[in-house]
Amino acid sequence: MGVVVATLALQLALPGDVAVRPWWLLPSMSALLVGALLLVNPGKMDHFSAVERVISLLVVAAVTLVNGGSAVLLVYGIATATLTAPAGAVLLSGGIVYWTNIVAFSLWYWEFDRGGPGRRALGRHVFPDLQFPQMADPDLAKQDWEPSYLDYLYFSFTNAAAFSPTDVLPLRIWAKMTMMLQAVISLVLALMVVAWAINNLK
Repeated sequence: MGVVVATLALQLALPGDVAVRPWWLLPSMSALLVGALLLVNPGKMDHFSAVERVISLLVVAAVTLVNGGSAVLLVYGIATATLTAPAGAVLLSGGIVYWTNIVAFSLWYWEFDRGGPGRRALGRHVFPDLQFPQMADPDLAKQDWEPSYLDYLYFSFTNAAAFSPTDVLPLRIWAKMTMMLQAVISLVLALMVVAWAINNLK
């Protein structure tokens, strides 16, 4: 949750041209959801809870929707040359939206790989949706090794940077389509911001 809270705090730095209004909507909504999640389960996610899962998915959906809105405003502003923010603010906005997109997709991978953290802890899913190196070679980790959230964050980052799988392989259609969607969004954001920077930075 620390990564999510820090990423939500970055949203407050977005200029008015890019921020989804009202600007306080995402931080306040997410703070309530994170608080509810901590009340439901203040410890480690080592069991399945339907209430906990619903709250977690609401957090992910809120982050994804609001950041998607910021991405649309950013791309539209660049495409129509209507951004009024200074060059540094536009580049900062591009970085924040890009990073938040990475975090949002890492949370989707975390929540849906083998049914989510609760079901993974119970071992209910025999076949994985994402194959990590430690799962393919027993000599790389302990027999009961399970990916942590940071493994999914790294996986999401490499997909956004390389636009393709690196060390983690998608085995299910939903994982492949989600990775493809993330790569497309990341590519569009990177191309638009870089193109804007080339034309406007002096």
